[in-house]
Amino acid sequence: MTPRIEVVGIDCLMLRLFDEIDEAHMPWLLAAAQRLREAFGAALVDLVPSYTTLLVHYDLAQLDDGQARQCIADALHDLKPETSGQSRELEVPVWYDPSVGPELEALGQRSGLGVAGVIERHSARTYQVFALGFAPGFAFMGLVEEGLASPRLQTPRKQVPAGSLGIADRQTAIYPLVSPGGWNLIGRSPTRLFDRTLEGYSIWRPGDRVRFQPIDHAEFVRLGGDDRPFEVTP
Repeated sequence: MTPRIEVVGIDCLMLRLFDEIDEAHMPWLLAAAQRLREAFGAALVDLVPSYTTLLVHYDLAQLDDGQARQCIADALHDLKPETSGQSRELEVPVWYDPSVGPELEALGQRSGLGVAGVIERHSARTYQVFALGFAPGFAFMGLVEEGLASPRLQTPRKQVPAGSLGIADRQTAIYPLVSPGGWNLIGRSPTRLFDRTLEGYSIWRPGDRVRFQPIDHAEFVRLGGDDRPFEVTP
């Protein structure tokens, strides 16, 4: 690990810990995030973790650039990966079906697995929450096995229904709200992902580990899912 500090704003520094996405990096990122919170204390405005970086937004009224850099140096001194088991295991129900996952059949054909094989492979894996962004409650998760990796759509859709589960390259995610999007959709979850009563307004936290539990149509409806086919969902 060779950390680098990049200036991204008058009161923001980007701490780059790694150059490539790897699940093994997350314990280091979590440990660095905790150390940074302690080092900056009340001067920390926001801390945004991502796949390989940590964005540090600090209060200029309390720290100048040099002091902020010293806080980062203090936080990284003798840094060790997080081993306290703070990551949570979450299980999220998903109705995998072509009516709500328009790319499911095409992915089955392209991969040679068929629809059933795609569902089995996608739901068998445990995914790491790397980062939150794009929309409140949107968690970037990975890594999808290479056989299911799919490039983003050439033309993003103007509206993707809330709860839609998608794949982009080796990432997977659920759209928490109706929004534009260009990911390959393979199913839909009835779980409410954006909740103003929760810390961070989201059920997810970076470092969480997630499994998708396939459910049938009846269970999806029972849990409150919107089963309107994709093409008629507003």
